[in-house]
Amino acid sequence: MDSKLVRRKFLEFFESKQHQIVDSAPLVNKDDPTLMFTNAGMNQFKDYFLGNKKAQYNRVADTQKCLRVSGKHNDLEEVGLDTYHHTMFEMLGNWSFGDYFKKEAIAWAWELLTEVYGLPKDRLYVTVFGGDEGDKLDIDQEAYDFWKEIIAEDRILYGSKKDNFWEMGDTGPCGPCSEIHIDLREPEEIERVSGKDLVNQDHPAVVEIWNLVFMEFNRQASGELKNLPAKHVDTGMGFERLCMAIQNKSSNYDTDVFTPLISLLSEKAGIKYGADSQNDIAIRVISDHVRAIAFAITDGQLPSNTGAGYVIRRILRRAVRYGFTFLDFKKPFIYELVPILVDQFDEVFPELKAQKDFVMKVIEQEESSFLRTLENGLKKIDSVKSDMTSKGEKVIDGKLAFELYDTFGFPLDLTSLIARENGLSVDSEGFNAEMQKQKARSKADAAKETGDWNIVGDQESVEFVGYEHLVADARLVKYRTIKQKGKEIYQVVLDRTPFYAESGGQVGDQGYLEGNGEKVSVLDTKKENDLIVHFTDKLPSNLEGTYKAVVSEKKRKLTMSNHSATHLLHAALRSVLGEHVEQKGSLVNDKVLRFDFSHFQKMTDEEIAKVEHIVNEKIRENIALNEKRNVPIEEAKKLGAMALFGEKYGDFVRVITFGEDYSVELCGGTHVSSTGNIGFFKIVSESSIAAGVRRIEAITSEAAEKYIEEQFALVSELKELLKNPKDIKAAVQSLVEQKVKLEKEIEKLHAGQTQGIKKELLGKVKPVNGANVIIEKVAVPAGDALKNLSFELKNEVEDLFMVLAADIEGKPQIAVVIGDNPLKEKGLNAGAIVRELAKEIKGGGGGQPFFATAGGKDINGLDKVLEKARTII
Repeated sequence: MDSKLVRRKFLEFFESKQHQIVDSAPLVNKDDPTLMFTNAGMNQFKDYFLGNKKAQYNRVADTQKCLRVSGKHNDLEEVGLDTYHHTMFEMLGNWSFGDYFKKEAIAWAWELLTEVYGLPKDRLYVTVFGGDEGDKLDIDQEAYDFWKEIIAEDRILYGSKKDNFWEMGDTGPCGPCSEIHIDLREPEEIERVSGKDLVNQDHPAVVEIWNLVFMEFNRQASGELKNLPAKHVDTGMGFERLCMAIQNKSSNYDTDVFTPLISLLSEKAGIKYGADSQNDIAIRVISDHVRAIAFAITDGQLPSNTGAGYVIRRILRRAVRYGFTFLDFKKPFIYELVPILVDQFDEVFPELKAQKDFVMKVIEQEESSFLRTLENGLKKIDSVKSDMTSKGEKVIDGKLAFELYDTFGFPLDLTSLIARENGLSVDSEGFNAEMQKQKARSKADAAKETGDWNIVGDQESVEFVGYEHLVADARLVKYRTIKQKGKEIYQVVLDRTPFYAESGGQVGDQGYLEGNGEKVSVLDTKKENDLIVHFTDKLPSNLEGTYKAVVSEKKRKLTMSNHSATHLLHAALRSVLGEHVEQKGSLVNDKVLRFDFSHFQKMTDEEIAKVEHIVNEKIRENIALNEKRNVPIEEAKKLGAMALFGEKYGDFVRVITFGEDYSVELCGGTHVSSTGNIGFFKIVSESSIAAGVRRIEAITSEAAEKYIEEQFALVSELKELLKNPKDIKAAVQSLVEQKVKLEKEIEKLHAGQTQGIKKELLGKVKPVNGANVIIEKVAVPAGDALKNLSFELKNEVEDLFMVLAADIEGKPQIAVVIGDNPLKEKGLNAGAIVRELAKEIKGGGGGQPFFATAGGKDINGLDKVLEKARTII
C-alpha cells in the first residue's frame, strides 16, 4: 500500500464514522503566543478544549502538517541519525469535541489498524495510564477495560505519567492517553525477547504509532488540575511511522515517503545510498529538511534572521552544510527536490503545487547566499589558521568559533571538522559558554510570565461588533495579569467588543473602557487563538460592572485607509507586474502600510508610477465597499476571492470587494466605506526583503498629505539656495558637472603629489636581512593615494618589506606591503603584522598576506608604529 493510499484510507475511514474532514492548519502558528510552529494536530482545536469557542463539528479528522524544531518538542538533533525522527511530519488525527470518548476511540483505532490496514494483531501492544501520586490520579481503569475486550491482557501495559499522560505544555489542556505500539523486528528476535519488554525503551523497531489522548483536565500555572468543561478525544498518529509499519520497512526513510528524494540525491551525488553511514546520514537529513523548508515557505514563513524565519533558515543551512561537506554539493541543489514533493502531496496539500516556482526560487537563492557565506567562512578559517601557525597555537578560541557560527552560519561541528583536518582543535566549552550567553539574552528579551485566567462571567464566545460600531456596552468575561520584562500588564476579555484584534497584518485597536466612574486605557488588542484580548494599563475596579468600550476613532480610520489601500495596491501590482504576484505579508497601522509580495526583480520607476496611478484612479472613483459575510468558502473561491497562503480559513468567510471585480479578497479586517475616504496614495519605497519577495511601503490620507507638503517645502528651499533659477533641474545638473570637473583636477594634483612622495621613498630603500625595506611616515592626501602608492612601490622594488604610516585628515592610517620572496622565505604575513602595529594607534585592520591596511584613533601613536616595524624586520 503506497503512502497516498495509506493517507486516503485514514480519511475515508473516519468520514464513514461521521467525521468532518478538515484542512491542515498552516505550519506557522500566528494567533497562539505560546507556539512558534504547529507541532501537533490539536493546535488548531485548542480553543474547543479550553471552552473558549464552540466547535462547528463534534467530530473531525485530518492530516496535519507539524514541525518540531523548537521548545519542548524539538527533534532536530535526532533527525537523520535514527530511522524515525523528523522535523516536518504529518500527524493523522481524529477528534471528538464533547461527543464520543474512550470506548469509540479505542474500538475505531483497532478496527482501522487491523482490519483496514491489515497490521498483524500479534505485533501490537497498547499502554494505558498507570496513575500518579503527585497529581492524585488513579490508573485509567476505564481504558484498560475497553482494551481487554479487544486484545489479550498480557498485551496491555501500564505507563508512567511521562509516557501516558499527555500535556500540551506547562499549562493547558491535558489528560491520560493510551498508546498503540508495533513490534517490527524479525521473527527470531521476537522469539528471543518479547516485544512487551521493549515498549517505550527507545528500540528502533518497537515504536509507538498512535496516541489516543483523553482530554479531561486543564493544567493551571499553579500545577493544579481542573476539569475541562467537557471531555474530548484527541488522537495523533505519525503518518511516516504508519507507512513504515504497513510497508514492512525497518526505517521511515525506506518508505515511499522518502525514497524518491533519496534516489534523486544519491544520483546527483554519484553515490549509492547504504554504502557509507556518514553519507547516508547526510542524505536522510537533507530529505527530511527539504520538506520542512518547502512547506514553511508555502505557508508564508520566509527564511530570515529572527523568530520563526530564523528557525527555517537554520534548517536550510543545516541541510546545505551536510550536502557541502559530505556529498560535495558546491552549487545549489536542495531546490531541485521540490518537484518531487509537489507530486507526493498534490492530493492533500495542493498549496505547494500552486507555489512551486516561488518556493524553488526562494530556496535556490537562500542556498546560493549561504554557499557564498560558506566560502567566506572558510577564508576566515584560513586566515585564523595562518595567524595561529605564526603564533604556534593549536586551539581555535571558543569566541571565534561562535563568531563563525553567528556571523557565517557555521555549526560547531563544521568548524571542528575543518580544524581537525588542519591539525587543530576547537575550544567547545568556550563556544558553549558564548551560546548560553546568547540564549540567556534571548530569554531575557522574551521573558513573559502569564497567570491563569480568572473567570468573571460565563460566556461561550465573544461577539465582535467592530465592523459597525466603535462604541459598545460590554462586561468582563475573564481577566489575568502578565509580566513582561518585570512590568505588570493586564489582559481583559469582554463579552462583546468593538476593538479589532491584531490579525492579517492590521494592528490592534487602542482606546479605553469607561464606566463606574473610572477610565481604563486599552493599550493594544490581540488574538489568542480565537479570544479577543484587550491589554490594559490597570484592572477595572468593578469586575462585574458594565463598561462602555470605546475605540480610538482617528487611529481606526487612518488604519482603515491604509488597509483598504493594500487591497487596491495588490490588484494594481497584479495588473502591472503579472498574475504571479501574491501577498506574502503586510503591516497596516495608522501611519504607514507595508506590503510584501512575490516578484523576482526590482520594480522600475515606470512600474511604480503606473501602480500609483491605478490606485489613485480607484480612489478618485470613490468605489463603495462591497462586504459579504458568512460566505461559504467554495462560493467565495468561485467569486474569484484571493486567499492568502499560510492563513487558516473556516467553512464560512468574509469577502471584501471594491468595484465589481477589481479587488476581491478574503479578509477579516476593517475597511473604509468607499475608496474616496483614502484620500491619496503614495509609494515611498520599494525594496527586496528575501529571495523572490519585494516590499512596498506606502502612505495615505494625512501622512500622504504631509509627505507632499514636505516635498514642496524641500523644492522651495533648493530653489532659494540656487538663487531661484527658472530651471531647477538644469541648475543642479550644472553643479554636478562642476563637481566632477573639480574632482578630476584634485585627482591630478594628488597623483602629482604622490609621485613626488614615491620618488623620495625610492631614495630611502635599505637592505635588511635579505629584504629591501622602507619604513617611513608619509604625508599623502587620501586613503586611496596611500593604497596606490603602496602598489606602485611593490611593483618597482623587488623583495620589498614596507610599512607606511600616514596622517590623513587627522586620522592615523597604516599600510604594510610584503614582496613575494620575503613572504615565502620569512613566512611574513601583512595582515598579522598590520593588526599588531594597529595596537599603537588604538585601531585595527587586516588584508591579504602581501598587502594590508589599518586605521585607528590615536594619531600620536604613528612614531611607535615605525619603531615596532623596525623591530619586526
